[in-house]
Amino acid sequence: MKATIVYASMTGNNEDMAEILEEDLQDYGFDVENNDVSFADASDYLNSDLCIFVTYTYGEGKMTDEIADFYDQLKDLDLSGKYFAVMGSGDKTYGEHFCENVFDFEKLFKECGAEEITKPVTIENAPEDEDLDLIDQAAEEMNDKLNG
Repeated sequence: MKATIVYASMTGNNEDMAEILEEDLQDYGFDVENNDVSFADASDYLNSDLCIFVTYTYGEGKMTDEIADFYDQLKDLDLSGKYFAVMGSGDKTYGEHFCENVFDFEKLFKECGAEEITKPVTIENAPEDEDLDLIDQAAEEMNDKLNG
């Protein structure tokens, strides 16, 4: 199984999440490609069984330019027959906007025809021990559904 992880990270938190997930999936035997959104194209997902996007939400839900560009690229894809997962970090001080971009991408992946393989993983700021458990559980669920 091929998995493509694309992450957007301003502070390094989401890069950490993407690397943890990459290691987990490799341990399950996945062939994993992991790229920063600045060096990725949404069409990279067309060659994968599992499409994963890890993003942050800036302030009150605004997408930064590189995230918005990737979002616009993704809109044009037909991902029917693919699975997807979304993850990301945010700051709960923004209330209803906490991890809003994670859910924006969840909705878009569904509109592109992809099937959600696990519920979104959202964390506040940097991943801590309990957050690592959430990432590990998501990876296990991905493995069970695709390799089980």
